[in-house]
Amino acid sequence: MDRAAPSDVDALVEHLFRHSAGQMVSRLARWLGSARLDLAEEAVQDALVRALETWPFGGVPAEPRGWLFQVARHRALDLIRRDTALRGKLDILERATPEADVREQPLGDDELAMMFMCCHPSLPHAGRIALTLKTVGGFGVGEIAAAFLAEPDAIAQRLVRAKRQIREEEIAIDIPHPAELGARLDSVLDVLYLLFNEGYAAHGGENLVRGDLCGEAIRLAGLLARNPATDVPAVHALLALMLLQSSRLPARVDDAGDLLLLSEQDRARWDRELIAEGMEHLERASSGNEVTPYHVEAAIAAAHAAAPDEASTDWALIVRLYDDLLALKPSPVVALNRAIARAMAEGPDAGIAAIERIETDPALARYYLLPAALGGLWLKRGDPVRAARHYHEALTRPCSAPERRFLEKQLARCGSR
Repeated sequence: MDRAAPSDVDALVEHLFRHSAGQMVSRLARWLGSARLDLAEEAVQDALVRALETWPFGGVPAEPRGWLFQVARHRALDLIRRDTALRGKLDILERATPEADVREQPLGDDELAMMFMCCHPSLPHAGRIALTLKTVGGFGVGEIAAAFLAEPDAIAQRLVRAKRQIREEEIAIDIPHPAELGARLDSVLDVLYLLFNEGYAAHGGENLVRGDLCGEAIRLAGLLARNPATDVPAVHALLALMLLQSSRLPARVDDAGDLLLLSEQDRARWDRELIAEGMEHLERASSGNEVTPYHVEAAIAAAHAAAPDEASTDWALIVRLYDDLLALKPSPVVALNRAIARAMAEGPDAGIAAIERIETDPALARYYLLPAALGGLWLKRGDPVRAARHYHEALTRPCSAPERRFLEKQLARCGSR
């Protein structure tokens, strides 16, 4: 072991907590059973605390994750020995972990099984997302609360209710049988899609983008794509969508963290490696006969990625793709996006007319992008007074701090005309 400064140890343990805690919890909980999820989490947490206490003095072990897993396993054994109701698990845990098993190696199957449990369709959506982030992703309650603009106590209660339901319904930590896989996988993909979208465009707070949420959604989708049981076109379509959208993250905000429109982004900053990887997964997604909304959304993202600039974008194709998406997933938000694409393809009048047909939809009553889109189109149309009215309306609706600053800048542009 090499001695390390306390600050270096803190950074290393933080890295391991983020990237390995969920993996270790998944493996321990899979052996102990879903009813003992809290015990697995406690054992891993204790192992991380012990690392913070001992590594600055005794040095960092050669295989730090293996060390943590050994300590977590021993801690789980101690906790089991104190609970007579768990004695039946003792032999399982003692025999299940030969020395080679705690070395640096992938733990994907355990995480995959845990993800299926966390995303069980019987759990409420909010509970699924919180449980996936906490248990598989290693996110703390405070981090989850910050990401979704919720109080930590509210997130903690979601987790308590979800775990109670898992115990009561005896939901197993396992990859479902092939006959049950379809519906269960749909639930998992739904959670990952929502998780990615929250990271890509946060609905509030000081940051427009939460890269950690996007990265975790991509990592978990990658686990699905690499496992033979879940290596199916819909998984590759969702992963393609995430990768293609993520390729734009470096250019979505300026150095001050302010929002940049697609037309303002420096496309040289788009990540070409992510685009290439996304295109590869989109190709793999085309192997089946089923076309999902993920396929269409990924195709829209690919159309943007393929264009060297906004003027070269095939907006007519994008409008047709939104038609396909509306047929698969009717939604006022999709209809709004289609209207904006129509404006790009046919001019602002076409976009304004399309938006006005949906602006009274109750689902869009608090959606700031609807009046913001109208503001932008009326500004292009040469009517700053109408544009300003719509930007004022947008500012009354919930949005993140960068989005609010963007709206205020657009409003200032209206006054300068």
